[in-house]
Amino acid sequence: MIPLNIVVALDTKNGIGKDGELPWDLTGDLKHFREVTSTTRSPKKKNVVVMGRKTWDSIPGEYRPLPERTNVVLTKNIGVRFPEGVLKADSFDQVMKMANNDKLKNIIETIFVIGGQQVYEEAIKYPECEKLYITHVHNTFNCDTFFPSFNDAFKSVQASEEHKEDLITYHFEEYKRRNGESS
Repeated sequence: MIPLNIVVALDTKNGIGKDGELPWDLTGDLKHFREVTSTTRSPKKKNVVVMGRKTWDSIPGEYRPLPERTNVVLTKNIGVRFPEGVLKADSFDQVMKMANNDKLKNIIETIFVIGGQQVYEEAIKYPECEKLYITHVHNTFNCDTFFPSFNDAFKSVQASEEHKEDLITYHFEEYKRRNGESS
């Protein structure tokens, strides 16, 4: 089974977005995101980034698709088109089936869910969801989308030192699913 992980940045109230955008602009967080989602142990494999259509739309056009990763967009809109190489799925179950089929399972190392709220809510319920890579932004923003509660099902296993950009302080933390528990 291909590992399933989540990458997210959230504020002190688990806020992840405002009006379809990130409410902060942290160069260090973007660098961390790219490193986590692009790095593989095997040079012959790639990681997959799974996102909802609204998250896809929020990525500036010049950065889409996210390079060095297989991009999968979840949408039920059959008419929407994506650039060549971007895969489309209508459910999270379909993503898991695609990733584990004979054609892809030998070239995919890890699946990273990168947003938004509905996709996170669905992914975190899967027992295959092993790790959360969270950037904790030490501020509160007036967010309108949120990351689901996770502390009962996941425990912190590693945390970075604090970073500061402009007036925003943040740190990176890795969480692992508690044995035998699902959220």
